[in-house]
Amino acid sequence: MKHLIMALLLMRIIFNAAAQLPAYDNYPVYEGNDLGLSYTKESSRLKIWAPFAESVRLVIYKEGQGGKALKKETMEKAAFGTWAHTLKGDWAGKFYAFSVKRMGKWSEEVTDPYAKAVGINGGRAMILDLRKTDPIGWERDGLAALPATEAIIYELHIRDATIAANSGIHHKGKYLGLAESGTRVTGLDHIRSLGVTHVHLLPFFDYNSVDEKDPARKYNWGYDPLNYNVPEGSYSADPYDGSRRIWEVKQLIQTFHSSGLRVVMDVVYNHTAKTENSNFNRIVPGYYYRQDANGKFSNATACNNETASERAMMRKFILESMVYWVKEYHVDGFRVDLMGVHDIETMNLISRELNKIKPGILLYGEGWTAGPSPLPDEKRALKKNAAQLDHIAVFSDDMRDGIKGSVFVHDEKGFASGKIDNIESVKFGIVASCQHPQIDYAKVNYSKAPYAKEPWQVITYCECHDNHALWDKLAISAKEYREQERRSMQKLALAIVLSSQGIPFLHAGTEFLRTKQGVENSFDSPDTVNQLDWDLRRKNGDIVEYVKTLIRMRKEHVAFRQTSADQIRSTIRFRDDIPKGILAYTIDGNKVFDPWGDIMVIFNGNNTVSRVSVGDQNWYYFISGINYPSQQVKGEIEIAPFSCTILHKNK
Repeated sequence: MKHLIMALLLMRIIFNAAAQLPAYDNYPVYEGNDLGLSYTKESSRLKIWAPFAESVRLVIYKEGQGGKALKKETMEKAAFGTWAHTLKGDWAGKFYAFSVKRMGKWSEEVTDPYAKAVGINGGRAMILDLRKTDPIGWERDGLAALPATEAIIYELHIRDATIAANSGIHHKGKYLGLAESGTRVTGLDHIRSLGVTHVHLLPFFDYNSVDEKDPARKYNWGYDPLNYNVPEGSYSADPYDGSRRIWEVKQLIQTFHSSGLRVVMDVVYNHTAKTENSNFNRIVPGYYYRQDANGKFSNATACNNETASERAMMRKFILESMVYWVKEYHVDGFRVDLMGVHDIETMNLISRELNKIKPGILLYGEGWTAGPSPLPDEKRALKKNAAQLDHIAVFSDDMRDGIKGSVFVHDEKGFASGKIDNIESVKFGIVASCQHPQIDYAKVNYSKAPYAKEPWQVITYCECHDNHALWDKLAISAKEYREQERRSMQKLALAIVLSSQGIPFLHAGTEFLRTKQGVENSFDSPDTVNQLDWDLRRKNGDIVEYVKTLIRMRKEHVAFRQTSADQIRSTIRFRDDIPKGILAYTIDGNKVFDPWGDIMVIFNGNNTVSRVSVGDQNWYYFISGINYPSQQVKGEIEIAPFSCTILHKNK
């Protein structure tokens, strides 16, 4: 009974203390840009935002983990909820943490949320001179942005690319491994040879799930953020040295840029790996997260919390973090995880500010959530609100599932595997979810109206790291077909993606029939499941060459990467005088000054040969499942089962 009474009294104290605090929207807002560490050789200034803290303590260590504190300093209360302290002298190489006092009790030590470098496993921030982490020639590094529809994105996990024994790469699973060249058919050399323009790297900020002391023991995609402004240590040759991983990431990006490849960073600001014990929550309880009607952490992410991007200091944190990655690491774009959790105002602010720094920066995200959110739909960056987003694209799940079948119904076919009544969803994807008079929106699988105003607002794809790899999906949903027929389905699916309007997106290894051994959600599966098997690259070189041909076509012909919905409506006409299961359309390339002039694209979703009339004028084949390129044809032509045929008028 005594313990119960004490517990009730404590709860009342906590309730009364909370009741005395203003609503989250009324918390003081600090508008300065110096939170975290400001370093010089003469001094290090540390500043933290902790409104309503009774006191804040700075603790300095020699080591990134363990050891005794070198000193403890009480920080000075400053303006707008901040606390600051200046260390005289050069403290580079030392580590620090904070402890916050509330209601007479000190918190456990917490890492600076604004840390730019950390020790092993991210438990302490590091003081360092960032300029000493720059590779030679870093000040000259960078590539100009491309118009969005000229981008061809290749999604890749750093560890997957190089960890396999047959990769021929020395630094397996590391930043430096992905920067290695000379292997000819693996890693960077392979990516460069494809002709893609952007490499989308799955999260490489410091995440929680892999022990940096022994990264080989565990695998993870990295969607569990720990320290947002720090590179992940498990990909580093020396995760104990906080500066080493920074130099390695810069070296990787510099190498990509010198290879003509731009880097897209996958960012996860919608939730944190930890909730009550996150860096945010230990310093300012509750503020950085949304709450449901009962005052509990809301969970639109299915990860136990969702961040409150609409609150001033969370919005400020996200913006400053993305600006930092652009300025310090020269990244060329961002993929925003579960972007539908974030509010439209924040996303548009980010776009405006980043475009001031890097005009034309590539921004895109998932226009959905993993559960309901207390923030109203009309305020969130959902797919249906894409037209309100400022130069930010959303993924087209309509096109994805139209091509291969629902990701939630594993044995469901798509158009590329014989479900021909998915044609309208694929047509919707071909015009990049823009308004087109020949789309019957009632028959589109998810969206019953166009949601994009322009084609650069849509990511056109049929697979990504989530769900089954395309080759595995086909093995499950089209298991009655022979492997050779499923190979044709794979080629058809990729041809649809690379010939459609919008921004095409490829999952790494799809060009050589990547498999994850049937695992549907491989986020923490071992390397044996997730690694790129480079023997498949050698075995399926014909499909690699097919994809290269399509990429080259897209880069050379503006008709496949038009920049406005008006152009698309003016140039693309779907044919209705064709056999069932055939999707065919023409592009009037003359209107966009394409050297091919008139173009015809024909997709066969049937498992039989079909015949299609192309008229009395001569056409040249570019791609065909039956005939050879450069052959001239007219009249009626044969279309192979599960195939793409592309013809053009001008040689």
